[in-house]
Amino acid sequence: MRNPLSEKVVNIKPSGIRKFFDIVSEMEDAISLGVGEPDFDTPWHIRDEGIYSLEKGRTFYTSNSGLKELRTEIANYMKRTQDIIYDANKEIIVTVGGSEAIDIALRAMVNPGDEVLIPQPSFVSYEPCAILANAVPVIIELKAENEFRLTAAELRSAITDKTKVLILPFPNNPTGAIMEKEELQAIADIVKERDLYIISDEIYAELTYKGSHVSIASLPGMWERTVLINGFSKAYAMTGWRLGYACAPEVIMEQMTKIHQFAIMCAPTTSQYAAIEAIKNGDEDVAQMKESYNQRRRFLLHSFREMSLECFEPFGAFYVFPCIKEFGMTSEEFASRFLTEEKVAVVPGSAFGDCGEGYLRISYAYSLDNLKIAIDKLRDFVERLRSEK
Repeated sequence: MRNPLSEKVVNIKPSGIRKFFDIVSEMEDAISLGVGEPDFDTPWHIRDEGIYSLEKGRTFYTSNSGLKELRTEIANYMKRTQDIIYDANKEIIVTVGGSEAIDIALRAMVNPGDEVLIPQPSFVSYEPCAILANAVPVIIELKAENEFRLTAAELRSAITDKTKVLILPFPNNPTGAIMEKEELQAIADIVKERDLYIISDEIYAELTYKGSHVSIASLPGMWERTVLINGFSKAYAMTGWRLGYACAPEVIMEQMTKIHQFAIMCAPTTSQYAAIEAIKNGDEDVAQMKESYNQRRRFLLHSFREMSLECFEPFGAFYVFPCIKEFGMTSEEFASRFLTEEKVAVVPGSAFGDCGEGYLRISYAYSLDNLKIAIDKLRDFVERLRSEK
């Protein structure tokens, strides 16, 4: 009987995040710090708008690109936050989460054999999506001494004649690293010099704790080279609503919309109506959640210093990325023992690329009470490991 499976798909490894999530979901009294999902409920005024849309019978397909009013509000948002101008009719698409936007951007832009540069550690979907688009993923290993930022030297050394796209994943999942304007400018100069394109995943843009987020699309000469991706999951605590968006020049957006048209049709209608309310009137909600995340971030960093656990200070997203190399075990071994012995789940850094080995991703999108309990358990675990040396 012929093998029914695609070798390309079979050879893609499953997500390393889900493994620990599945284990902890079946473990009583366990604390999970592993999933990158806000612990806040979607604000009531946003939920109300979704409920109202159902009550009014707004349950039909929208246009392929999304509700015109939502795309207009996204264009307004990009103008007031980044001073970037997009045409709501031709340069914005509403997607099923940011993940779909990444997928269709790659499929719209690359030909078989084109190289896609992927800085790692980073979100688990980039490399598989590049492979599924028949591109060749080329990994740029980010370094702790650079606070896991992409440097111009690292970018230049990875470029070949086959390079077409650079994925720019900042603020970063899993490290929490950000890129500031001067660093982005150095990257932009090389991108223009080598005639490359960028997919800038800015899903955590609103969760920046040092200054304000700067999009590389706002820099001179970069608008026409950038697909900017964002969404509602992280900033507005709307993960289950599955809503993201992409902004790009019409020549790229036309092809992204074509793929979206055949694969998805349109994003969920109820979610789109809720998102209009979020982006119009949700700034205060975002600010309140951001302040809470920042308080938790500072608590974790202070706790790590107290237990002498090495960790650079991240200024974005809601993750910390402490180093556990001193214990002489892999990050998966550390995470497995920590889960078994202390009933706390964290994600091995290796789930985000080989250069994440020796680190852990700890999410602080959890209550401060849970974080305090987890940190006490981590302190006990670390002390026990050090006594075993």
